[in-house]
Amino acid sequence: MPLNIILIGPPGAGKGTQARKIEERYGAVQLSTGDMLRETIKGGGELGEDLKKILDSGQLVPDELMIEMISKRIQMPDCEHGFILDGFPRTVTQAKSLEKMLEDANKKLDAVIKIDVDEEDLVERITGRFTCGECGEGYHDIFKKPAKANVCDNCGAVDSFKRRSDDNEDAIRTRLKAYHGQTAPILPFYKEKGMLKTVDGRESMESVTAQIFTILDVEKAQNEAQAS
Repeated sequence: MPLNIILIGPPGAGKGTQARKIEERYGAVQLSTGDMLRETIKGGGELGEDLKKILDSGQLVPDELMIEMISKRIQMPDCEHGFILDGFPRTVTQAKSLEKMLEDANKKLDAVIKIDVDEEDLVERITGRFTCGECGEGYHDIFKKPAKANVCDNCGAVDSFKRRSDDNEDAIRTRLKAYHGQTAPILPFYKEKGMLKTVDGRESMESVTAQIFTILDVEKAQNEAQAS
């Protein structure tokens, strides 16, 4: 049975890492709204052209276009086993629009998982992270150093490590403030529906993964029981 979930968490909470773990175990595909926008624009067509004009002008993408884009994306074959939404919805209006769209598509949302992390821990996490410029493997000054200095463990690239220019404390606190402002309204919405699940993101990566898997195993078992 497919699993359709929303993954919520502040910058640096590990959403990308956990989404990959979910993909590997359950087959659900991570759908980042940023990636979807770029792919839709690259694909052209009326929707792609409309989105390009809006983004080029510096405006926010209207909810109806976001929903149309997501609706088309989740109908693609790779979403057969479910999807992981990252970055949408950000408002209650968007959450309600998503709910109606899924209902019209004869699909449902199974869980909304929030990765809860202390803000000071996040600042330490983000300011210390860096990646391999060749393969994208992630590292950290404290928590995940390469086995050999300046050499990527994954691909062997030498002196290819890079850091994001906005991974500094001031920029991070600004992003965290925006995150809290955007996500705070939708948490009560999903809590009232009994869909909001919170995992302790302060634990190790493996522990966070185990917490998420426990939640999703229950959801999957319930889906299978209802289908039988």
